[in-house]
Amino acid sequence: MKALNYLSILFLALGLVMISCTKDFNQMNTDPNNPVAIGAQYLLPTGIERSVDRYWGHRTRFERLNIDGAMLWMQYFTRNIYSNEGDNYAISPAFYNNTWNSLFNDSQLNFQRIITLSGEGGKTPNRNYEGVALVMRSWVFSLLTDLYGAIPYGEALKGTAEAPNYTPAYDAQEVVYAGLLNDLKLANEKLLVGGPAIGGDILYGGNILRWKRFANSLRIRLANRQAAKKPAESRAILAEILGDPVAFPIFAGNEDNATLRNTTVLPSNNEWHQVMVQDGRTDWNISKTLADKLNALNDPRIRVYAQPNKEGKYLGHPNGLPDAIATTYLGISSVIGTAFLQPGTPSVIMTYAELQFTLAEAAFDGDATGSATAYFEKGIKGSFEQYSLMVPATYVADLGAVSKEKIMDQKWLALFGQGVEAWTEYRRTGLPVLPTPDSRAFFENDGVLPTRLPYPTTEYSLNKAKLDAGMALNGGPDNRKVKLWWAE
Repeated sequence: MKALNYLSILFLALGLVMISCTKDFNQMNTDPNNPVAIGAQYLLPTGIERSVDRYWGHRTRFERLNIDGAMLWMQYFTRNIYSNEGDNYAISPAFYNNTWNSLFNDSQLNFQRIITLSGEGGKTPNRNYEGVALVMRSWVFSLLTDLYGAIPYGEALKGTAEAPNYTPAYDAQEVVYAGLLNDLKLANEKLLVGGPAIGGDILYGGNILRWKRFANSLRIRLANRQAAKKPAESRAILAEILGDPVAFPIFAGNEDNATLRNTTVLPSNNEWHQVMVQDGRTDWNISKTLADKLNALNDPRIRVYAQPNKEGKYLGHPNGLPDAIATTYLGISSVIGTAFLQPGTPSVIMTYAELQFTLAEAAFDGDATGSATAYFEKGIKGSFEQYSLMVPATYVADLGAVSKEKIMDQKWLALFGQGVEAWTEYRRTGLPVLPTPDSRAFFENDGVLPTRLPYPTTEYSLNKAKLDAGMALNGGPDNRKVKLWWAE
C-alpha cells in the first residue's frame, strides 16, 4: 500500500522537509549539526509515492506533467475546454518549476538518505535498502534528464552533506546516462535475494528478485535509448544482460511490472481518480488519433482506454482545437476508460510489454540477440494481458511484417497512461507518425511539439552560473524546441 499522510506530518514535525540545491531552503528546514535520523522504512515509501505521483498525475492544476502535458502531446487525450492547459502546447511556470523541485526535494533526497544510511559505513547498513534506493534514484534521474536535458548529477543531492554544495554543476545528458547505467548495474549487484529484509516497500512488497528484474529492465531501457549515439556500449550492455539471465534477471511477465498500488484512502489514491472523479474535472476526452488507430485495428484495448459515447461508439476529436470548437464535441467524443479512474488503479512506471517492444527494436536494429518478431509478439500479448484481454486470432497476422514503425506504433499503444515515457520515445525516434494537425487547431511554441521542459526559475536565481553552463551542454537556449542528446 502507498504511504499514508502521517509520513508527511512526521517529516514536518521533525523539520525534515527535503531540499535540493537551495541554500536558504536548507538552512530554514534542517539543522546540519543535529540531524534527526529517520529510518529507511519511512524514507522509502515517501520517496516512491512522491516521485510516482508526480510522474503519473499530478493532482494540482497547472502541475499535471502527465495528463496536462505528455498525454496530450502524444495524442492519447485531448481537451474539450482550457486547451491552453497543455493541449495547444502552452504550459505554466508551475508545470516545469514544481516538477523539478518536487522530484529533487521530495524524492531524490529521500533515496539519497537511504543510500547514505544503508551503504557501507552507514548507521544502519542494509545492502537491499541501498540497492532499492539506487534503482529508484536512477529512475528519477533518468526522468529528470529526459525532461530537461543536462541536470545536476555528480554534484547533486549534497545539500545536507558534511561539506554541502548548494550550487551543483550540471552534467551533460550523455554523462548522466553513463552514470545511471553504472548505478543500475551496481544496484543489481547490491540486491541480494534472501538477504536482509526491507520495510516500507510500496512497489514490490519487499520482493528483492522483482527489484533486480526492474533494475535490469530499466538498464535495458536506457541502453536502448542511447543506442544511436553509443552503439558499441549499448550493444555490450544488452549482450551482458541477455547473455546471463541468472545474474541479470529481467521482467518475465506482467507480475513483474513496476507499478505503485494505489489505495482508496486520500492522499494515497490514484491521481487520475482524484482529479477526474473526486474533483469533478471532465476536461479530457480520448484523442481522435488514438481512437482512429484502435478502431482501424479493431483493437479491443479501446474498451479499456475509453468509454463509448451515447451512440455506443468510440470516437475522439483532434488536439489543439480552440475551446469554442472543442466544446462542440462534448457527448460525441469518448471519455477516459473507467479502468483508469478507480481510486486503486495502479500508477505504472514500467511494464513487461514495454520491455519486449524495447527488445524488439534493439533486435530489429541489430543491437540485441533474439528475434524482433518474437519480442514484438510478446509485447503485444503482454499489453493485452495487462488488461485481462486476449489477442484476437488474426491481430498479429493482420499487422504484417515487423518494421521499426510497427514496433513503435504498438509500443505507443501499450504505453497508454505512461504519457511521459511515450513522449520521450517520440522525441527520440519521431515515432509513431502523428497526423497532420487539424486545420482549425492552434498551437503555441511555434507549432513545435515540445522537445523538453525549461529549467525552473529557482535555478536562475540561485544557481545561474552553473545553469548557464548546463544550457550550453544542451546545445541551445532554454526553450522547448532544443532536441536532447539521444534524439535520432
